[in-house]
Amino acid sequence: MNKAEAETQPLDIDVEVVEGNGEDEEAPKEKKLTQKQQAEKLRLIVDTVGRIGQPGEQIQNVISVGMLSEGWDAKTVTHIMGLRAFSSQLLCEQVVGRGLRRTSYDVGADGLFEPEYVNIFGVPFTFLPHEGGSDGPPPPPPPPKTRIEPVKEKALHEIIIPNVLRIDHVYKPQLAIDMAKVKTLELDPYESITEAELAAMIAGKPNPAALTEIDLKEIAEKLRTQSVVFRIASTIYNSEKKPDWKGSKEAFLIQLIRIVEQFMDSDKISIKNPLFNQEETRRRILVMLNMNKVIQHIWNEIRANNTLELTPVFDKEKPLLSTTDVRTWWTSKPCENFSKSHINFTVVDSDWEFLEARNINDQNRVVSFVKNDHFGFAILYNFEGVIRKYYPDFVIKFKNGQHLILETKGQDTDQDKTKRVFLDDWCKAINQHGGFGIWRWAVSFDPNDLDAIINNTSAAR
Repeated sequence: MNKAEAETQPLDIDVEVVEGNGEDEEAPKEKKLTQKQQAEKLRLIVDTVGRIGQPGEQIQNVISVGMLSEGWDAKTVTHIMGLRAFSSQLLCEQVVGRGLRRTSYDVGADGLFEPEYVNIFGVPFTFLPHEGGSDGPPPPPPPPKTRIEPVKEKALHEIIIPNVLRIDHVYKPQLAIDMAKVKTLELDPYESITEAELAAMIAGKPNPAALTEIDLKEIAEKLRTQSVVFRIASTIYNSEKKPDWKGSKEAFLIQLIRIVEQFMDSDKISIKNPLFNQEETRRRILVMLNMNKVIQHIWNEIRANNTLELTPVFDKEKPLLSTTDVRTWWTSKPCENFSKSHINFTVVDSDWEFLEARNINDQNRVVSFVKNDHFGFAILYNFEGVIRKYYPDFVIKFKNGQHLILETKGQDTDQDKTKRVFLDDWCKAINQHGGFGIWRWAVSFDPNDLDAIINNTSAAR
């Protein structure tokens, strides 16, 4: 009861009083806040320290008792001063640990993270090296950092992206694949793992005395073609989680098995070494060794030929991503200031990327663009049975309201092709939704092809 009364007890706070010109105007009453409201206001300020347009925008120093030992996570702590008694070494570790959050994950010329330092005073930490001590010369000063953040003056170049968790596929009632249109899958025996050894682990290391070779031929004889077909079909079925299928789940699995059987019996599996084509056992071994690649190939064909509708599933807590919400971060990489980017500086990872960004910024049809760096725009994709995240390079907004997701690639691998399949699904799902305008995607394999990509995309309807 006492606590409840304390929360409703009014507190006086200072407010600005503006004098009126008329005699009848009443002076504004002082605003009253309860202790609970005051605490919520303080928490909002602390949670938004340094964020533009938020209550904590102008806060530069935070002083609080016990905050560094209660799990407050701040990545920009550079100084810690202990003005209290420390009763245990664990408490010292907790306090010091708050200053060990990295502010940057830039990789240096040696391929390692750049060293970062925090100045600590008054915390009895005996094993920490002291500046100017006998442990050697002081560390060199870190390279200068550039502050990266959105700029209020360039708010007209804000880019908003739907925050999609996944894309659900609505399939046709009757699954079918035209084998004449199915792409051929090439398997290379020399790129497959054909030998492996198993050994018991002792103290974290394999025991050489207990090595056992895997007999692939014996496994192939035990695992018949029908078993391989069922394993491929069941993997695809389980990967779909809860497919939006109007019929029974059993019917969905049965049709998957039929399609896999058709593919396995067709000539759509090309083996470079003719030796593996002469004997069914060898062919089955090679298919088993490349099981993930076969599953990915069949799955892509099924999705491409049997999808009626793509339904985007949005993040309920944060359905939209905006460049305004990009949190301030620091980098020692080269940066360039582009007038059509809401972010003050664009981090340049290569000369090619700089040319692409400059060309985008100079295009008359482009309203704004952003490099997808610390923006959080990711597309989930499945490659070889593993769910991964794909971060496109640029997002471009044109004067006609359309958006382009641009990827820059010097090489094209099977994984890159899989990424584009899921990127295409993402764009189709957003376009079918209809609430975010028209979205397209493109890949630039050379800086010289960017003009054609921009012109073709911005002119399309």
